[in-house]
Amino acid sequence: MRTTVKLVLLILFISILFRCSKSGITPTPDPVKPIPTVKNDVTFWLTKADQSVLLQKQTTILGFGTAVNTYPTITVDDSQTFQAVDGFGFALTGGSAQVINSLDSSVKNKLLQELFGADSTSISISYLRISIGASDLNSAPFSYDDIPEGQADMNLSNFSLAADTIDLVPVLKAILTINPAIKIIAAPWSAPVWMKDNNSTVGGSLQSIYYDVYAKYFVKYIQKMKDAGITITAITPQNEPLYGGNNPSMLMSASQQAQFIKNNLGPGFQAAGITTRIVCYDHNCDQPGYPIAVLGDAGAQPFVDGSAFHLYGGDITALSVLHNAFPNKNVYFTEQYTSSTADFGGDLKWHLKNVIIGSMANWSKVALEWNLASDAAYQPHTPGGCNTCKGAITINTSNSFTRNVGYYIVAHASKFVPAGSVRISSNPTGNLNCVAFKTPAGKRVLIVENDGTGAAIFNLRYNDKWTSPILESGSAATFIW
Repeated sequence: MRTTVKLVLLILFISILFRCSKSGITPTPDPVKPIPTVKNDVTFWLTKADQSVLLQKQTTILGFGTAVNTYPTITVDDSQTFQAVDGFGFALTGGSAQVINSLDSSVKNKLLQELFGADSTSISISYLRISIGASDLNSAPFSYDDIPEGQADMNLSNFSLAADTIDLVPVLKAILTINPAIKIIAAPWSAPVWMKDNNSTVGGSLQSIYYDVYAKYFVKYIQKMKDAGITITAITPQNEPLYGGNNPSMLMSASQQAQFIKNNLGPGFQAAGITTRIVCYDHNCDQPGYPIAVLGDAGAQPFVDGSAFHLYGGDITALSVLHNAFPNKNVYFTEQYTSSTADFGGDLKWHLKNVIIGSMANWSKVALEWNLASDAAYQPHTPGGCNTCKGAITINTSNSFTRNVGYYIVAHASKFVPAGSVRISSNPTGNLNCVAFKTPAGKRVLIVENDGTGAAIFNLRYNDKWTSPILESGSAATFIW
């Protein structure tokens, strides 16, 4: 019986095959459904605290979607806009220019292109700070009008940029060929010693009888730099006016600065047709009362564009205190150094949190780190000048240089947020600090730093969709879409 059933089934199967072949029908298997592909919506650049990843573009797929999860969320909203950005960068000290100029020509050109160029291999620095005369990161102190002790030069007939034409001016001109739009803020560490009450490069104050000639000193400086092809975007009347212990340095109280601006510097610029911005203060966040006093002076305020800050004391929120008190005046963050005694991971976290994210989230138009370059011994510096200031670049030999933590701190912003970008709304969450921008090209950029002790998964939310990247402890990331 079983044999008969098997025979019948076999005959039936052969019959079906015969009919299919006669009719031209070929049996086919069910089609295999294609595996759906996930679109990558967000580009992701990462630096890790342990230096295993340094400003590297990641291959992680980050696609926007609506899958529900319980991760903390950073929401980016470009309908809420804040200040326009002037740029990110460093102080190009005289010492920085000196060691950069010590490089072989081809290596120097390659380095400057990497720092200031606009191509995919560059970090696109867009703002520089320079000193008017020497800073403490020159090999020796000088001004542009140094004369024998006991003499004065009321007509500034001895004024000369000669000391800066050896290294600083040539490097600046080379940078300008790469980025002609770069902006520059300049500050003096000291007036010429013959104008001061202690006849020294260290400490002391500007004598009131020299206020007018010192204003003319600024005018002449801006004009001479312009003659050399260098436009000075802004100046501050004094670097760190509350600290007289550096070499060079000079003390200048808030009332003295207000008097100098309203009676001499502001009118002097106006009479000479100079449009360079005057920015007051240029010192730590622990004394916001200083710029408030200068801007509160009715005679000084019309000449002052805004206030500049460092963060060796106080809290970065002091910038918002100034903005809230004078919302029509600009805020600048102009200096913070990385130390030879600090570690990469600690500096990466702190500076991203405070200098890059913190200053921008508190209304700054610029975020500048101190000292673009030094040699391996943290030279040059003046006698008594900073001997632990680590350059963003270490110049090792005439054909070798090293990128340090300052390079990556600034690059996470400068490479992706060009001048003319606008800060837009974003919310920090938990241990994740962040700031967001919309670029002139219409890109959205979010910079995030994980200040926690563990890795964090979070939602990056935009236009009611989100993607969920992961960021390790102490790491910094820039997201672009």
